[in-house]
Amino acid sequence: MIQPSPKDKIKQTELQKSGEIPNHIAIIMDGNGRWAKSKNLTRVFGHNEGVNSARDIVEASGQLGVKYLTLYTFSTENWKRPRTEVTLLMKLLIRSIRNETDRLNQNDVKLIATGNLDNLPDKVLKELEEAVDSTKNNKLMTLNLALSYSGRWDILNAVKNIIQEQNESKFDLESLNEKEFSRFLVTKDIPDPDLLIRTGGEFRISNFLLWQIAYSEIYIDKNYWPDFKRTQFYNAISEYQKRERRFGLTSEQITKNK
Repeated sequence: MIQPSPKDKIKQTELQKSGEIPNHIAIIMDGNGRWAKSKNLTRVFGHNEGVNSARDIVEASGQLGVKYLTLYTFSTENWKRPRTEVTLLMKLLIRSIRNETDRLNQNDVKLIATGNLDNLPDKVLKELEEAVDSTKNNKLMTLNLALSYSGRWDILNAVKNIIQEQNESKFDLESLNEKEFSRFLVTKDIPDPDLLIRTGGEFRISNFLLWQIAYSEIYIDKNYWPDFKRTQFYNAISEYQKRERRFGLTSEQITKNK
C-alpha cells in the first residue's frame, strides 16, 4: 500500500470532516502521451508512468471512503491508434492487471470491467477474468475499468438489448423510463458518478459515460495523468465539496429540503 505523506493524511482527514465524499468518482486519465513528449520520451513511458498514478488514486480513494472508482482505461476509439501503440497498451494492461491483483486484494478492492470486452485480445480477457474472480468478495471499494468502452456504444448497445427483449416478449416498451433504460447499460450494477475528473486540461467528455454523467460535477485538472497524484485528487474532491448539487432544482428548494 502507498502510504500518504503526513500532509496528505491531514488533508484526507479534513476532507472527511468538511463535507460529503463522492460515492462514485469517474476519471478520464488524459495526457500520458503529451507528458512523455514534454520529456522527449516515447509514449509508452507515459503509459507506464500513468499506471503509477492509477495505483496512487485507487489507494487514496479507498482510504478516503470512495465506494466506486471508474477509470477510463481504453476507449472504443483507441482501437484506431497506431497498431504498435495498441499492442503496447494491451501488453501493459496484461502486466498491470497481473501485478496489481494482489495489491487490490490486500486493500480489499473489488475489480470489475465494463465495455465491449469481447473486442479485447484473449490474453487480456483471461487476465481480466482471473483478476475479477480473485477480487469478487472484496468490499472496501469497487474499481471499474472502462475497457473498449464509449458512451455512444453503451447507449446503442442498450437499445439493441431492449429491442431483443421486446422481440422475445420479455419487455414492454410502455414501461420504458430512465430507470428501466439504465438497467440495460453496462454500468447497471453501479451508481452514476457524483464527480467526473479529467486530467490534461482538455474541456471535453471524449464519449465517456454520456448517459451516466447527466448530473455529475465536472472537474478539469491541467496536470497530465502521470503527474496527477493524491494531492491533486484531494484538490478535486475539495472543489466538489464546495459545489451545490441541485439536480434541476433551485437553491431555495435545496435549502428547504435539507
